Amino acid sequence: MKAADKRRIKQYELKLDLIRAAGSRSINFETPAERRANIERAKKDVKYCVERYFPHYATAECADFHIYWAKKVLKDKSFTGFAKWGRGLAKSVWNNVIIPFWVWLNEGDNYFVLISVSQDRAIRLLEDIRAEFEANPQIIADFGEQKNLGSWDEGLWVTKGGFIGQALGFGQSCRGLRVGAKRPKQYNIDDLETKQTIKNSKRQDEMVEYIEEELLPSMDGDYERLTISNNWFAPEMFVRKLSERHPDWFVHEVKAYDPTTYIPTWKSKYKQNYYKNKEKKMGVSAAHAEYNHEAKLKGGKHFKEEYIQWGKAPRLNHFKVISGHWDIAYAGTPTADFNAVRIWGLKVNDFWLLDCFVKQTKMAEAVKFMCSVQKSLPDTVTILWRAESQFWNDEVKRTIDEVEQAEGVKLNITLNPNKRNKYAKILFELESRYQNGRIFYDERLKSHSDTQKGLQQLYGIEPNYSTKDDAPDADAEAISFLSKHISPEKPEGKSGFQVGKYKSKNVW
Repeated sequence: MKAADKRRIKQYELKLDLIRAAGSRSINFETPAERRANIERAKKDVKYCVERYFPHYATAECADFHIYWAKKVLKDKSFTGFAKWGRGLAKSVWNNVIIPFWVWLNEGDNYFVLISVSQDRAIRLLEDIRAEFEANPQIIADFGEQKNLGSWDEGLWVTKGGFIGQALGFGQSCRGLRVGAKRPKQYNIDDLETKQTIKNSKRQDEMVEYIEEELLPSMDGDYERLTISNNWFAPEMFVRKLSERHPDWFVHEVKAYDPTTYIPTWKSKYKQNYYKNKEKKMGVSAAHAEYNHEAKLKGGKHFKEEYIQWGKAPRLNHFKVISGHWDIAYAGTPTADFNAVRIWGLKVNDFWLLDCFVKQTKMAEAVKFMCSVQKSLPDTVTILWRAESQFWNDEVKRTIDEVEQAEGVKLNITLNPNKRNKYAKILFELESRYQNGRIFYDERLKSHSDTQKGLQQLYGIEPNYSTKDDAPDADAEAISFLSKHISPEKPEGKSGFQVGKYKSKNVW
């Protein structure tokens, strides 16, 4: 026997031991009537089902989005949808173990097919529910021994209670799948695409064709459930292509955390600062891609990662003009535009990003940021605050007045009438300056969350783009204003504004 096979058998045995040790205390103390009542309760209540049969998974309380998804899959016999959940939200556990078991519990049988990038990977994933039927003491107590010695191969197995599990790798034929008269009732596609496959667009197209032309025709009957659980971490992936081709398929999007407040979506599992610490370790863009499926962009047609110049910002008294532009957003919801405040300084012909605020918040938070910056400045320093007049209304003015009064600050925001096309404006003001090395970023902002958000928005500027553009829009306005103050004939260091010291890492 190969060493790899021995390790795999050992791992499976350890998994069985863990499951056996996690038996419910109710096994030996329930009366037959209580057992029947609790089984019926588990059929209706998936949260209780998890607590009863899978206490070894229930280290944290089931989240509302878990329960919502499970109910939706069970209710619709022809359900087709994507579990677009961030990393760490238990996609595989729910779609490979809990939901297939819950379907079997309610419907009396289930032919479940798990498809992954390879059959070996699919077999390893399918082992989780196979081990439950083999060793779970509560399942055995409620429904009897399930291991069927004559039909217990790791790639295709049948329980005594009518559950069939089968593992397939990408490319393996689904045509004609059946065990006796039974045909698949439920498919889950798990980790079909990885960081190694996303670089191959042709491979992605083949995955889409495989699902459309091979998998879907194999579903024949009253039950045709298909779920797809894969991280959406890249801008081009088969799941994105598939969802675009089938807009009627349900997409259940769940981000792991709020990128502004860092509040976890699965509060019973993750602590308040968990994702904030992840951002520090991984980098903001990588964390957003893995946990919030905000694809990490490295640049496109107009703006590329290599254009970004990081450097030690000059002393502030070397800047001729410093301006902060606020791109106003009203809603402050997770899908709304960003309130973007970008502070830029002009030094001779160069532009430096010195600080910024890029968040999906209410307007008051952006105004508080501006007030905190202004309060930290010495009297000799002036920032010229600006905003576009088209966004100005009574609610904006009221918000500014309230925050200014609370903070004891007067911002004196100047309104800029702007009627230019946004895409054309961003290209006109920014593209050539990035390409010619006229734009710099203060190196102290490298790990700054809002700076990284702004860069991701910049990289997404393409023809017919659909990404957020609030930060590059504010940059274009600020740099357009600063460019009017360029005086090539003046020697470096002569300026009309006297400014003071940069006080701290990310603020003035």
